[in-house]
Amino acid sequence: MSRLDRLIAELCPDGVKCVSLGKIGTNLDSKRKPVTKGLRETGKYPYYGASGIVDYVSDYIFDGDFLLISEDGANLVARKTPIAFSASGKIWVNNHAHVLQFDTYETRRYVEIYLNSIDLSNYISTAAQPKLSQANLNKIPIPLPPFEVLREIVRILDNFTELTAELTAELTMRKKQYSYYRNLLLTADKDTPCVSIDEIAIMKRGDYITKKGSVEGDIPVILGGQEPAYYINTSNHEGEAIVISRSGAYAGFVSFWNQPIFVTDGFILETKDKHLLKYLFYCLKNIQDELHQTKRGGGVPHVRGNDIMKIKIPVPSIEKQKRIVDILDRFDALTTDITIGLPAEIEARRKQYEYYRDKLLTFKELN
Repeated sequence: MSRLDRLIAELCPDGVKCVSLGKIGTNLDSKRKPVTKGLRETGKYPYYGASGIVDYVSDYIFDGDFLLISEDGANLVARKTPIAFSASGKIWVNNHAHVLQFDTYETRRYVEIYLNSIDLSNYISTAAQPKLSQANLNKIPIPLPPFEVLREIVRILDNFTELTAELTAELTMRKKQYSYYRNLLLTADKDTPCVSIDEIAIMKRGDYITKKGSVEGDIPVILGGQEPAYYINTSNHEGEAIVISRSGAYAGFVSFWNQPIFVTDGFILETKDKHLLKYLFYCLKNIQDELHQTKRGGGVPHVRGNDIMKIKIPVPSIEKQKRIVDILDRFDALTTDITIGLPAEIEARRKQYEYYRDKLLTFKELN
């Protein structure tokens, strides 16, 4: 029997009562104060909104340990950012986030974890701009075990969180290392010839298609973003290819594919030699920021195929290309592959955390 099981058996064997959130924490919403961006004076204190820090200002209105809860109904439903997040020290909060304070860190953290695990749609108003009002916030029922049980739950889940944070920090370090070596390996020396891309590759344009006019399937449609826009049942390219997004916010984004795909708003690059194709991909990823900066146009920015084909890259011998590709493939797998390496381990830890979180926060209800 674990320590938590013993505590539950001793302190709440018959179940746990639910208490409305308004009776657990102190609501400090009346002290919130929005300041338009033009009137803010830049400083060192975090200025919080519905999704976290949005600015830094020269003054503060709160000082301590707080739980901030988003008011934005659309955000709460979509869960694009955490529903509840902690903020400590001297801070400023506008009127798009509720501010709650608790007697102990453990209680604040417990409520934060619980709120981020449940569906709040029933507490969101259906007005023109959906929001989580203070009245509805205060009504949210929270299963509240004895403090010793609550503290042990927080300790267990915080250990999971700390491990994931360590893995994430390592991944960040590996990505920096990867970027450094990629730049080092792809920098031309005096003995390496540089040629324009149009000398070693051919470029094709994608085909027009609409989601409405296609049949759903498992083939990704590359429309211009960093991820497939949707999936259909036909392709316009098979095998290895470099795809460069042509227009939109991610115009110039470079991706590599080795499966059937349907490219629409993008360019397809092919070479006769497969090693040269992957090598060319890494050369283009190494100048990803510069490619984004070549965007032109007002409403819908775009990159031009002719500009891309005139870019010059160093082209060493095939043997050296193979060695470079082999090294960078291993770095790429370690830092981006969701089936192996650090991303896979972080995803596994996240799922493990969610499993134990849901298990630990499920109590028998006290009659």
